[in-house]
Amino acid sequence: MKTSFELNAEFRDAQGKGASRRLRRENKVPAILYGGHREPRALALDQNKLMQALDNERFYSTIINIKVGELNQAVVLKDVQRHPAKNVVLHLDLQRVLEDEKIRMMIPIHFRGEGVAPGVKKGGQVSHLRNEIEVSCLPKDLPEYLDADLSELDMNQMLYLADFKLPEGVEIPELSHGRNAPVASIHHARAE
Repeated sequence: MKTSFELNAEFRDAQGKGASRRLRRENKVPAILYGGHREPRALALDQNKLMQALDNERFYSTIINIKVGELNQAVVLKDVQRHPAKNVVLHLDLQRVLEDEKIRMMIPIHFRGEGVAPGVKKGGQVSHLRNEIEVSCLPKDLPEYLDADLSELDMNQMLYLADFKLPEGVEIPELSHGRNAPVASIHHARAE
């Protein structure tokens, strides 16, 4: 498994609202580590290091190595709870990753070819209907992002989920359920 980020953590025994507030006053973030056919484990992470990692788009869609003392655990980020007014993280949910078990992740879409699309040259506007797609794959096959090539789209055409060229071993669960949702479209600009 390729990991792009490493975070140091410590186990925490005290749980509850009061214990979490004490952690936050010490500039720590409470977190929960679950999955992998093992019991959930409460962790505490450093707020400053976590904020630096969260600034990078790749942090949300790659495998992270959590290090507690000598122990290493591969995880993926499942949820981030942020404070509504301050620039701090209140809580993290992390899921253990096993090499031989498929995971489902939301992967960002990188749009390219908008400027050369025939529909844009005719005066159309590109509308992004989604910014990320859920994929299912083994951890070793997890892509950082998916490319959406809009260079062939003409006026009033759409790019659908089935139009993506997926890396080997990666699948989109929505397609297996018969839902081929639109991702982007080019249409005439509305008059003001």
